[in-house]
Amino acid sequence: MSGSVPFIEFWRGDMLESQHRGFAVVCDRSGNVVEAWGDAEKMIFPRSSCKMIQALPLVESGAADANGLTTEQLALACASHTGSAIHTERVGAWLTQLGLSDNDLRCGSHEPYDSGLRDQMMCRSEAPCQAHNNCSGKHSGFLTLNKWLGGGSEYVEIDHPVQQACLEATERMTGVTSPGYGIDGCSAPNFATTITGLARALGLFAGASDMSAAGRLRDAMRTHPELVAGEGRACTELMRAMDHKVAIKTGAEAVFAAILPEQQLGIAVKISDGGVRAAQSVMAALLVKYGALDAAHPAAVKYMTGP
Repeated sequence: MSGSVPFIEFWRGDMLESQHRGFAVVCDRSGNVVEAWGDAEKMIFPRSSCKMIQALPLVESGAADANGLTTEQLALACASHTGSAIHTERVGAWLTQLGLSDNDLRCGSHEPYDSGLRDQMMCRSEAPCQAHNNCSGKHSGFLTLNKWLGGGSEYVEIDHPVQQACLEATERMTGVTSPGYGIDGCSAPNFATTITGLARALGLFAGASDMSAAGRLRDAMRTHPELVAGEGRACTELMRAMDHKVAIKTGAEAVFAAILPEQQLGIAVKISDGGVRAAQSVMAALLVKYGALDAAHPAAVKYMTGP
């Protein structure tokens, strides 16, 4: 990919076997670039790494407070979860709270990422529902906002008020006019932005006050890392390793985002070939570099220098 730099090397004996290239940008709380690798203005789809931005209208509009959403629900609104019981039960309760059901979601269904649950369901010939979709929390947030706005049922359409609110939040936080969008795996639009734009938004989250919409979403994520991802997932393991001081969020095709409140920094990573193993390793290394993660912690060792 043009303008990328070599990030991760895999060696077998004395020979370099594989290499991952990519981009990364670090921004401060004011949106200024602190450090960058590769073409900082590379346009990308942030995929699920931007879910906290997509959740901003939910809180800023008043919809979250009007519906009494908890910090657990705010964390789920930012999640790419494993479809485990701790996720699906909370999504189901959230939909019931709204007077809605699984049929009102538009994310579609897929087998849960929780392999144990998946195998149990297969043995029982039980089909997954939409709550098992890793994005069902985000979509529950969309439904909550939609109820507040009084929009139509097809809330994933690009011209729907929910998605227009997401576009406005994306452009405001990134400081970039989005050139377009792609349809994400959960049927919702995903607005393109630059690596720097994503890092700038994350820096704003890092510097946000605790009671602001951005601050509340950031803190919900780091308070409930098991809801943001799930057991065995990098987001959950690394947030726990950092004592809940940092909020991090992965995205498909090897995008990774981090919000560091103590350092007042936002970090955005994109690996050119979509290699998730490389995105995890680069993010762990950058978290160590900026003093958020202990290099000797087992989680850091696992993702930075694992076999």
